Amino acid sequence: MEKTIDENKQGESLVLEQKKGNTRKLFIESYGCAMNFSDSEIVASILSNEGFNTTQSLEDADLVLVNTCSIRDKAEQTVRKRLEKYNAVKRINPKMKVGVLGCMAERLKTKFLEEEKIVDLVVGPDAYKDLPNLIAEVDEGRDAINVILSKEETYGDISPVRLNSNGVTAFVSITRGCDNMCTFCVVPFTRGRERSRDPQSIIEEVNDLWAKGYKEITLLGQNVDSYLWYGGGLKKDFVNATEMQKATAVNFAQLLELCAKAQPNMRIRFSTSNPQDLTLDVIETMAKYDNICKHIHLPVQSGSNRILKEMNRLHTREEYFELIDNIRRILPECAISQDLIAGFPTETEEDHQDTLSLMDYVKYNFGYMFTYSERPGTLAGRKMEDDVPEETKKRRLAEIVQRQRDHSEIRTKEYLDTIVEVLIERESKKSDQQWSGRTSQNIVAVFPKEHYNIGDLVKVKVTDCTSATLIGTALGYSKDN
Repeated sequence: MEKTIDENKQGESLVLEQKKGNTRKLFIESYGCAMNFSDSEIVASILSNEGFNTTQSLEDADLVLVNTCSIRDKAEQTVRKRLEKYNAVKRINPKMKVGVLGCMAERLKTKFLEEEKIVDLVVGPDAYKDLPNLIAEVDEGRDAINVILSKEETYGDISPVRLNSNGVTAFVSITRGCDNMCTFCVVPFTRGRERSRDPQSIIEEVNDLWAKGYKEITLLGQNVDSYLWYGGGLKKDFVNATEMQKATAVNFAQLLELCAKAQPNMRIRFSTSNPQDLTLDVIETMAKYDNICKHIHLPVQSGSNRILKEMNRLHTREEYFELIDNIRRILPECAISQDLIAGFPTETEEDHQDTLSLMDYVKYNFGYMFTYSERPGTLAGRKMEDDVPEETKKRRLAEIVQRQRDHSEIRTKEYLDTIVEVLIERESKKSDQQWSGRTSQNIVAVFPKEHYNIGDLVKVKVTDCTSATLIGTALGYSKDN
């Protein structure tokens, strides 16, 4: 399952620096996971070369694009409601064209054109380079669609624009697709097979971001730990191509090290990991380099071995505990977060209690918790009855959420009277007199503004906390500032 940025958040309309000479206006919104937001930056970059500047005004747009999520039914219903809003605007501005991008476009394909008469354009995640041709079709009065999945496309040759950026943090996509085939998850069907991006293009993007003043990047993929690039040319010293590939391959731990060494003063994050693919060399690399942030998002989905098997998760409860123990041993300061599903088909009360006991063992710093949502086309959707009553799902989810709140409070209290390093990202939501940023462990911290600025790395003495936020006072700039 892909982690969403914020399940309750409205789609973010994205704006980039205006390109001189462009006369058409693009309004683009993104919903769901970080990869969708990253993809929207690629789309805006492609269309900026086709005469489009972005706008924050829906009413002024010549082209409206919504980048969609299919991970849960709620996400799809949110997009349907936004299309109703677009339709109301289109009645006033009939020349406006509307397109649907992303996972929902890939899942529904031509059905979108049939079900949503407002939609002129349907484009899957691997077809964004075809947008100029598709828009030309729409301009000539024809509906246009391209939802062909690719086994090669990584958009590694596209330089993404940074949309609505704070100028401090940025996403860098390293892989696309997923091969894991969890029975509840639609991602392999909407984003295709796993493929990795050329590491040289990744390092070039990281270097370019540092040159532009960015202080932190997140290496992004549906399953970053499966990153594997076979590079280099055939060498006479190797007996066959297989030996050559083994000798020249770059795995995720090596990519992490390349990024950390390329820009030693830039913070490096990554998301998302899968328990069966996270290897010890990744954890050891994190421990080796101070600029690799000490946080791992490690979705578990359930604490029950029986349910894990039904989900086709390729790890057991015991194997997960072993991985957690290794992280604690090698990287004791590392924060760990989770994804959990309540009410998967056939889940019993005993299975639910197994999940709660797993949470008690790990005591996650924070997490993303949802009730099971049947997704058409998945194995669970096709083969399993959604047999857990909705009220039971909600009750179990409430218990999971409360358990996580308790554990989050325990974890944040561990930082009381300590000094943490905070990268300032924005003004605090609750006070215009405070800055808000994140620690290496991805925990939000707030403190008085004083003379500091967005992008500064600051040492902060933690004096108070909530279950989600550290509260403190700045002691001065970090040595790495």
